[in-house]
Amino acid sequence: MAAPRTHHTGKPVSTRRSLLAGLAAFGALGAVGCSRVAEASSSSGGDLLGRLRAQGVVRLGIAGEIPFGYIDKDGKLTGEAPELAKVVFRRLGVNRVQPVPTEFGSLIPGLNSQQFDVVSAGMYVTPDRCQQVVFADPDYQMLDSFIVRKGNPKGLHDYRDVVEKKAKLATGTGYAEIQYAVEAGYKESDLLIVPDQVAGLNAVEAGRVDVFAGTALTTRAVVEKSRTAESTKPFAPLVKGKPHVDGGAFAFRRTETALRDAFNAELKKMRASGELFRVLRPFGFTRAEMTDLTAKELCRG
Repeated sequence: MAAPRTHHTGKPVSTRRSLLAGLAAFGALGAVGCSRVAEASSSSGGDLLGRLRAQGVVRLGIAGEIPFGYIDKDGKLTGEAPELAKVVFRRLGVNRVQPVPTEFGSLIPGLNSQQFDVVSAGMYVTPDRCQQVVFADPDYQMLDSFIVRKGNPKGLHDYRDVVEKKAKLATGTGYAEIQYAVEAGYKESDLLIVPDQVAGLNAVEAGRVDVFAGTALTTRAVVEKSRTAESTKPFAPLVKGKPHVDGGAFAFRRTETALRDAFNAELKKMRASGELFRVLRPFGFTRAEMTDLTAKELCRG
């Protein structure tokens, strides 16, 4: 993460601030009767799943981004990750999910400080993050794309183009695209870091930058109603000189491998039956974004 991302169908695009405000209100309502996160266990593999079953609720770290987790026009928490979490945790014997909103860059610190039980935000699996958390296997894969001015006047199709043409680049806080740009030769100090893809679109439309880098899913969604911007064709960024495909997944504290393994088992069943795609499809995911990638593969880089 994603790279973290913005997509929806027939729903208004909201700013991160409004999404977080809505999530906060929703979370406050859900907090009744459950004021504490279950503490991590020091036992082998952890026993968090047992305690989650006993209390009947799991707290999800949510970054407030369409399509990964957001408040819809009816004030309901939805999105790819919350809807998938509802199905998986129900099968694991935990009937309720409770969102805990935070900024994307605060998800891993919040998880490890026990502010919530699971990161449920479509987070990309990267080697750096794998040193801090354990990931389930990815529930989707994703290519990158750019937001540019209509007609793509600078001809920007990948990070090498951005470097060669000395274009002004923006991307989101904590996004994997930061490293991809740097690897292509872009100076990190020259990057404009914005809160999310909506702010990225605004920066392109206002002429403050030439291009915003994000995921293919979110860039194509956020420009749908723009009169002056468009998204480019999806592409695979280069990592160590080779095309790289990202995968997004749920993250767990490193002590909680038993919960991660149980989650993976249910996810595998859903992938095999086609149910995983049926859950993700309403949020703009296509069969091209379904994947057999594993967390182990992506953690190796």
